[in-house]
Amino acid sequence: MPEKKKKPAPKAAAKKTAPKAGAAKTSVAKKAAKTDVKAPPARKGAAKKATPSRRARATIESDRRPGLPPARPGMTLAQLRENHGARPKRVRIGRGHGSGMVKTGGEGGKGQTVRSGGGKGPAFEGGQTPWARRLPHRRGYSQKARDIGHFRTTFSVVNLSALASWDPKVEVSPQSLVERRVIGKAQDGVKILGGTKPGKTLPAGLVFRDVLFSQSARDALVAAGANLGEETAPSTEE
Repeated sequence: MPEKKKKPAPKAAAKKTAPKAGAAKTSVAKKAAKTDVKAPPARKGAAKKATPSRRARATIESDRRPGLPPARPGMTLAQLRENHGARPKRVRIGRGHGSGMVKTGGEGGKGQTVRSGGGKGPAFEGGQTPWARRLPHRRGYSQKARDIGHFRTTFSVVNLSALASWDPKVEVSPQSLVERRVIGKAQDGVKILGGTKPGKTLPAGLVFRDVLFSQSARDALVAAGANLGEETAPSTEE
């Protein structure tokens, strides 16, 4: 039988080299420096670390125009918001009857409802004969009971107290009353009423033209010797 080969003997483990004398001294010195030497205290007013928020604040302050108020402390660009109501909510069309924007969706109708002045009047009754035409109007029907603004007479009123400082040489007429701003305008006529105030008396010799009088104003003016501008009928006594 062939002889077995003998395994080679393992090599001797390399001996650990001893540390050098110079390296040992250096490591000892570093450890001593770490344990014994303290770092100097931080000086007051030293520059702080620049964080993103501080950089953004510095950018805002540098870009700010002169004369504007300083920015709010602690505010950044990411915190800027629009004013309330700057962007109103969009109107959603056709999203249910509660929104009011269904059917025509804000576009309006066509035909009669689009025309200017179109539509149906307040007396429209769906096409049937309206109430005003169903009434048995007879002869002698008074229009004064229907429309006050068109069929009734409106007078501008002047009290006797407003004529206390009137110059007797000037005739009292609708035109002169408007010129002296006693009344704003003569509407359907001017009527003198008997309203008086204490301490105000009528001047004697007033002359009137194209005005109407109440009974109390007429009596007071006649007693004061005023000319009412009414032609008196000649007396028939013999």
